Amino acid sequence: MKKFILAAVIILPMLLSAQSITRRDTLQGGLRPERTSFDVQRYDLNITIDPDKRYISGYNDITFGVVEKTQKIQLDLFENMKVDSIVFEGKRLTYKRDNDAVFITFPKQLKKGNEYALRFHYSGKPLVAKRAPWDGGFVFSKDGNGKPWIAVAVQGTGASLWYPVKDHQTDEPDRGASIKVAVPNGLMNVSNGRLKGSTDLKNGYTRWDWEVKNPINNYCITVNIADYAHIHESHNGLDLDYYVLKANEETARKHFEEVKPMMDCFQKHFGQYPFYEDGYKLVETPYLGMEHQSAVAYGNKYKKGYMGYDATMTGIGMKFDYITIHETGHEWFGNSITSKDIADMWIHEGFTTYSESVFVECRFGYDEAMKYINGQRNSVSNDKPVIGIFGVNKHGSGDMYYKGALMLNTLRHIINDDAKWWAMILKYSETFRKKIIDTETVVEFFNKESGMNLTPVFNQYLRYKDIPVLELRMCKGLLCSRWKTDVKDFAMPVDVMVDGKQIRLYPTTTGWEEKFLKDVDSTDDVEVMTKKFFIKVEKT
Repeated sequence: MKKFILAAVIILPMLLSAQSITRRDTLQGGLRPERTSFDVQRYDLNITIDPDKRYISGYNDITFGVVEKTQKIQLDLFENMKVDSIVFEGKRLTYKRDNDAVFITFPKQLKKGNEYALRFHYSGKPLVAKRAPWDGGFVFSKDGNGKPWIAVAVQGTGASLWYPVKDHQTDEPDRGASIKVAVPNGLMNVSNGRLKGSTDLKNGYTRWDWEVKNPINNYCITVNIADYAHIHESHNGLDLDYYVLKANEETARKHFEEVKPMMDCFQKHFGQYPFYEDGYKLVETPYLGMEHQSAVAYGNKYKKGYMGYDATMTGIGMKFDYITIHETGHEWFGNSITSKDIADMWIHEGFTTYSESVFVECRFGYDEAMKYINGQRNSVSNDKPVIGIFGVNKHGSGDMYYKGALMLNTLRHIINDDAKWWAMILKYSETFRKKIIDTETVVEFFNKESGMNLTPVFNQYLRYKDIPVLELRMCKGLLCSRWKTDVKDFAMPVDVMVDGKQIRLYPTTTGWEEKFLKDVDSTDDVEVMTKKFFIKVEKT
């Protein structure tokens, strides 16, 4: 488990319909003693995948340390998958299944501070995704030559869809993982980390062995099966590997040149690529994309924008490949910095969506970045809070993407000091590198580093569905301003333009702020800088 800090894919926004909370949800999303009593140290997955039968068989060796003495633990495996046996110290363990949870009982109490390992044998046909990556599951496809082309994406749905695991974001294997996958001869499997070798099993299958040195999110562990071509490059000491369908090899060589300036930009603002030991890969998949750590899934068909479309309607989105930039941004925000509960997924998606405009600014300048990020305003729904319900595997509004990014852009302009802002973003990324955090931790960090009380700002954007409304009116020749928000005692500075001059106002919710501005006879004489602050304006 990464150090757990506890404080007091456009992917066009996913608008979740209201869902009732079930026992299955609480079993998957909740933390109970059967989960908190142990800390996963390592996964060693060894499986065979039969493309024709769409069938998985094998085992996962799970090494774990005991945090609190226990005789029972919870692991997870979707109930459509079969538990063949669970072996501990040479003997089969008893277990009880409850929805996707597997409660395992040991013959003796496990002692606090000790390390143990078990082997979880399983098999079955994993769920097939209907709309990957938005719903979880496998994609069984064919390439242009009729050969199998298979991939999986399970974020939100759960990694236990296809392998036995402690399926909660608070725990990652401290010492990494190995992923050994046997596939029919003539195909290869690409997983996370580095390729350690392949073995012909003399039964029509070849096993491909991959090793991950770093802690890794459960949903990031992946398989990609195809007749791949391999392209290898190096950039400033970082290994760049691309696994693409053979028909696309030359196209990929040119298209992925964008990776190098992207890495330069992200490492400048977010710090060194977090997983140097495991390298960086793009792997062509039969679905759009997913942030699989050190093996980023790529399916944007070598087009600029989002499948050849600019979702911001600014034209700037057509200057780069959305999937390459967005999904790689997750290596810092989501894979390195992880939220302890998916209710706080804005920590992944808000910062990663903001990384798109950071890339635009690196490549094309501040003005283009402001156009790009403000082009995302029309995709914000303000339908419900960004933060979801904790403990039940439910994230909040799809606004976590665009509203999250626009909130960060607002914070940048509240601080009003770019040198300070970029130093804060870099320090944030490095402070919480490979750690698991929550919203309170993020707010505490930005409060401390900015020297401001930004808590009301975070609360309004994240915990309520509506954004702040700035009310302006004239009061006996003075410009009067105040905020209308759900948060009590809300205060946030905002910039306006008057006669070509930028002026900062300091409205609150507790009363009208009065300010004399020369030559202002009407609120129409005042232009609110809404490109810098994601707010609504009401003038009377």
